[in-house]
Amino acid sequence: MKLKPLHSNVIVKPIRQDEITKSGIVLPDTVDKERPERGEVVAVGEGKILDNGQRAPMSVKVGDRVMFKKYSPDEIKVDDEEYLVISEGDILAIL
Repeated sequence: MKLKPLHSNVIVKPIRQDEITKSGIVLPDTVDKERPERGEVVAVGEGKILDNGQRAPMSVKVGDRVMFKKYSPDEIKVDDEEYLVISEGDILAIL
């Protein structure tokens, strides 16, 4: 299924990394952890409509790895895959 976000929304596939403790124990992704803060952009909207009627260009593109606010995304599941819907304004950086 292909997702197409509207306006200035971005669809991100979360990147979850295994965590290694100081003693070398690997905590797998299945351990209940905090929400992800990083992901890979899989789709972008057309951009926000400005007051003059023009569309503002999006600052991220498909394939970018981004860092975003921890509690800002909405989680969705499509075809057993987890995705996050994030407003472009909640993306903090391109990695």
